[in-house]
Amino acid sequence: MYPNSYRQKAGQYASVQTSSQIEDASPHQLIVMLMEGFLARVNSAKGAIVQKDVEAKNVFINKAIGIIGGLHEALDLEKGGEIAQNLNNLYTYISKRLFQASIENNTEMLDEVAGLMREIKGGWDAIKT
Repeated sequence: MYPNSYRQKAGQYASVQTSSQIEDASPHQLIVMLMEGFLARVNSAKGAIVQKDVEAKNVFINKAIGIIGGLHEALDLEKGGEIAQNLNNLYTYISKRLFQASIENNTEMLDEVAGLMREIKGGWDAIKT
């Protein structure tokens, strides 16, 4: 449909745009971007399962797991108290469910983790920065 050079240039533009957003983002905004990225990857993985595209499913689930790892690392368990510990447990659960969803090609599990992340993101969005 589009020549490869167009796709390449569009990809480069998107990369520059994303880099610029990251550089200008506050820590709060970075967490929101990670959560949004997670939801996009889970949605893409779900589509790949429906299309029976195993390679794409694996790529998207692995990226979602990587994002959860980043969110996990951002937690300060010492200062965050009970909330941070609860998020720690929830992120661990989400990672396990992602692995299981990948093994079983289970879109319902992906819906579950997406729902959990939307709940977390809703709370995060309510925090004023």
